[in-house]
Amino acid sequence: MLVLTRKANDAIVIGDNITVTVISVEGGVVKLGISAPKEISIIRSELLQEVENANKAASHHADDTVLEAFYTKFKP
Repeated sequence: MLVLTRKANDAIVIGDNITVTVISVEGGVVKLGISAPKEISIIRSELLQEVENANKAASHHADDTVLEAFYTKFKP
């Protein structure tokens, strides 16, 4: 991991076409602006984790439902 110190209005460039700019730093909160091509997906990590957890939960629930239906149909 690269760790940088930046001030408000400072920017970093990633590759040829992504720029991350520090918009402001207030009370421990950093606001960033990200300029990138439309085909680059940008999502907050906590939202990505939430989606992954929901998918796992849905998959687990679906597995339980299928097993229950199978057991009910073929119950001895």
